[in-house]
Amino acid sequence: MKTVQILCLIIALCVYGCDTSKPKAKQKQFNQYITILGTAQDAGYPQINCEKQCCNAYYEGTEKKKLISCIGLVDIKTKQKWLFDATPDICEQTQILKEQHLDNQKVIDGVFLTHAHIGHYTGLMNFGREALGGNAIPVYAMPKMKTFIETNGPWSQLVQLNNIELKPLKNDSTLRINKALKVTPMLVPHRDEYSETVGYKIEGKNKKALFIPDIDKWQKWNRNIIEEVKKVDYAFVDASFFRDGELDRDMSKIPHPFTTETTTLFENETLETKNKIHFIHFNHTNPTLQEKHHLKDSIQNLGFRFAKEGDNFDL
Repeated sequence: MKTVQILCLIIALCVYGCDTSKPKAKQKQFNQYITILGTAQDAGYPQINCEKQCCNAYYEGTEKKKLISCIGLVDIKTKQKWLFDATPDICEQTQILKEQHLDNQKVIDGVFLTHAHIGHYTGLMNFGREALGGNAIPVYAMPKMKTFIETNGPWSQLVQLNNIELKPLKNDSTLRINKALKVTPMLVPHRDEYSETVGYKIEGKNKKALFIPDIDKWQKWNRNIIEEVKKVDYAFVDASFFRDGELDRDMSKIPHPFTTETTTLFENETLETKNKIHFIHFNHTNPTLQEKHHLKDSIQNLGFRFAKEGDNFDL
């Protein structure tokens, strides 16, 4: 009898006890959070007709495609989700939100636009007659951006067919989008050929974030970027180019804060402040767009961070 009991014990141990690995901890679920849906500059990565090593790395299979700069805002509690910018990659980005974050039977609960450059609003075409045929999808826009959409085809057709419903925004005026979340647009200097440009402050119950994917130079802004970063928990800021001379053309005509300029500006700040900065909106030529690069490592060693598709930030 004892022999049978011992055999049963051995079998039980083999079946149930052979896996000695620790149980995996469940990933913390946030009620409200920001998710990174894209990190590339307006034209994406790889970029059209680029035969440089930066894009060849994708075709050779050593680098992954990078979606265009965009963040999602998700409220699991109220079952709502929003996009900040409507990029040419909006189809993939809304699908990521649906499959990996929240399927509330809506393609999106609203879109907040920053400005009228191609990577930031042209995804709206997918809401139109030829595609989704949307029904009054809320699109939040500043006055000039709103007028641009209303008075220029094919975007005006989205309004005429009620595919989208334009919601006016006002500079420095806070919009409460539900009980837990607030959004405030802030004008920033940029190449405003068709509209003004804004960044956004996004506030939850516990934390705040800054989203500025496009700006000319920090010193042109009527605010102090260092002080603005100190006021928030996360700052997703423009890092289109790593340094001057990166392009074979006059870069003064397409001004952005070089990554090196931003790191120099913050060099005397605390590690806590530097940790808040998450660079985003990388041109295909920016070496820090790559998954691994020694220049990226050097910036991270200073305390700065890089936005990555799939990263989530609790609010």
